[in-house]
Amino acid sequence: MRVCILGIGLSSLTLAKALVNQNIYVDFYAQKKINLPDNSRTIGISKSNIDFFNSSIINIDKISHKVKKIEIFSDNLKKEKLINFQNNSTELFSIIKNKKLFEILKNSLAKNKYFKKVNLLNFNYLKKYNLVINTDSTNLITKKYFSRKILKEYNSVAYTTTIRHQKIHNDVAVQIFTKMGPLAFLPISENETSVVYSFYEKKKENINNLIKNYNYKYKIQKIEKIKSFNLKSLSLRSYYYDHILAFGDLLHRIHPLAGQGFNMTIRDLKILLALILKKHSLGLPLDSSINYEFEKKLRHKNLIFSNGVDLIHEFFNFERKTNNSIVSKSVQLLGKNPNINKLFTKIADRGNLIY
Repeated sequence: MRVCILGIGLSSLTLAKALVNQNIYVDFYAQKKINLPDNSRTIGISKSNIDFFNSSIINIDKISHKVKKIEIFSDNLKKEKLINFQNNSTELFSIIKNKKLFEILKNSLAKNKYFKKVNLLNFNYLKKYNLVINTDSTNLITKKYFSRKILKEYNSVAYTTTIRHQKIHNDVAVQIFTKMGPLAFLPISENETSVVYSFYEKKKENINNLIKNYNYKYKIQKIEKIKSFNLKSLSLRSYYYDHILAFGDLLHRIHPLAGQGFNMTIRDLKILLALILKKHSLGLPLDSSINYEFEKKLRHKNLIFSNGVDLIHEFFNFERKTNNSIVSKSVQLLGKNPNINKLFTKIADRGNLIY
């Protein structure tokens, strides 16, 4: 049993590792030159997804930094906390550097007999596979079969960096809805914290100074080089074409304010892996019926979740534009209810209650 995967990135490497762990052969088609992820980028993985990653893909505890508390603030309510997510017994999620995760997956696959990396010369080669999984947004397959999408441009720029600071007990993530956009401080270690600032519009501002102004607990020693990328969300209108399935960022992207992009991909992977293993256990060949079932199970759930994240963005954007605090005060009021707070925490971990 053999699967073809197109494109190289965290989504494709994670999927490949999950498949070879089940003794499924993977032919991995990618460009000759591998561009490593930017060192300033990090991902947050929820507790349930970390457990799945460690048990079904590869143990990443050594490169993960556990976060036990999330504090939400808003410019409009000064330093009053809007909501507080906390689990005293275990972590809420873990922060991992993209580059470290990329390298541990790549190195593990390179030693696996079920994995073969192939330099793609001609897309006609794909006809010999019963199942092709495409994660590459730039190839000809994508341009031909996966161009129809629901796309939203935020007219915003995300700035990412890492701050180095004096050593502290660093297990609390902070999200601040500032007048210029959501700003997140995400602990990487006791003396490093990742910063993601999703900036409305493209104004010339000193990001370093803004980070220092909103920082209230770190004694900053150095701010690393700041990188940026334009923000947009997208959802493909169709998840597959014949025997080719879209996956990862090609399938959906969301605003980074909730830190849920890679978590959505892991939830997708759980469903896809279950469908493949069901066929495998019955001795049936992998075919396009997997793609149909995958879309049927996930498309509506992913749309609900993506729209939910977008709604949060629009609520706080409305508050910013109207210069009032009605949204912040409403969130603060809801957050004081322990049952609602518990519900929010559960959704942040699992994505939707219906997953």
